[in-house]
Amino acid sequence: MNAFAAGINAIFADPNVAADAIYRAGGNGAGTLVRVIFRAPDRMADWGEGRYVTDTVFIDVRVSEVPVLEAGDTFEIDGQVFEVRSDPVRDRERLCWAAEARQL
Repeated sequence: MNAFAAGINAIFADPNVAADAIYRAGGNGAGTLVRVIFRAPDRMADWGEGRYVTDTVFIDVRVSEVPVLEAGDTFEIDGQVFEVRSDPVRDRERLCWAAEARQL
């Protein structure tokens, strides 16, 4: 394990940063318990002559826990279900997925 992986593992173990979630491939099945970082920042969107603030939801999960993550997969966090909206991306070190999601 390198320093980056050790750092990521420490971040995901911190209860102030990450939370338990149930991951379901394709949104089906009993699911697998994983640790996630839930982010919900505002994002600026331009449309025509206007500029608008929109809500977004991002879920980060370690590749070691979810080797393949795709649109349509779901995460249940504190009883709320979130669906991955589009193709997720991995970080430079290929340790974490970042997925845009929407609440179902």
